[in-house]
Amino acid sequence: MKKKLAAGILLSAFLVYLSVRGIDFEQVADGLHAVRGGYALLFLFVILVMQWLRSVRWGLMLNPLDRVDQLSLFSVTSVGFLAITALPARLGELARPYLITKKSRITMPAALGTILVERVFDSTAILLIFAAVLLSNPALPPWLTTSAVIVFFITLVMLAAMIWIPAKRDATMKVLNPLINRSPGRFAGKLQEMLHHLIDGFMIFRHFRLLAAVSLLSLAIWIIDILAVYSLFFAFDFRLSLMAATVSVIILLIGIAIPTAPGFIGNWHYACILGLTLFGIPKADALAFAIIYHFLSIAMIIVLGLIFLPFNKFSLPDLKKEAASG
Repeated sequence: MKKKLAAGILLSAFLVYLSVRGIDFEQVADGLHAVRGGYALLFLFVILVMQWLRSVRWGLMLNPLDRVDQLSLFSVTSVGFLAITALPARLGELARPYLITKKSRITMPAALGTILVERVFDSTAILLIFAAVLLSNPALPPWLTTSAVIVFFITLVMLAAMIWIPAKRDATMKVLNPLINRSPGRFAGKLQEMLHHLIDGFMIFRHFRLLAAVSLLSLAIWIIDILAVYSLFFAFDFRLSLMAATVSVIILLIGIAIPTAPGFIGNWHYACILGLTLFGIPKADALAFAIIYHFLSIAMIIVLGLIFLPFNKFSLPDLKKEAASG
């Protein structure tokens, strides 16, 4: 983990260098001082709504396994996002599954399964939005279109697997058992049990009404995220369209998927600059926007996470132990 953290920090440092290279820092400072506070507050409110909707959606995904009250879902989601932001090497991704096991009868592997499902719905929603953008503006950079095509095929494979596996659980295990049985006896039995629980996390695909609700919520979440970025454009007096906000969000998502130092330092800023300069925003102004966008987003995550952390305590050894034991 230390090597991954060191590599992430080095990559962050490199991306920070790329972000500030050739920058007029006086222009960046002017951009920061000119921010309209009212629009920044509107951005924070929209982000709060999006976080709440994320917890509602997760509750629907967990519904086939156990019913969890909405306040618990929101508190666990808030602490989970804090963990993702603060912990290295993507260890924070284990926080939500771990914490929800303490508030329900859901197992850790099943909860992890719902997180995988969540990623697929997020990717699908973003791809649908990107397809709409591509139809209205086919002149986007080839690297962006290529990235979207790669994500599309990965998402398609994962979606097909998540639909097929719960429906054909016995057939799936029959295929996997020869591989599992090569493991030591006790470990093989544990691995089989964990896989069964993981498949439980895909059970939403057996519930059409829940599936439809989650699909609509996923689209709503990402449309709201785009509107949040669009509202922040006004804080900087950027005369940009909703399409520019959409493309900026998509590029940001590609950027923060790269594992860097905790807090998305460097990759967030470079991705924002890359997106905004496509639409004629000077690099210095784009950096100022990236700094405020990053600060407000991370500040909201930290504040919400710290509010609910006393009710959802965990440690790194807890996460590792629970992940290993299933």
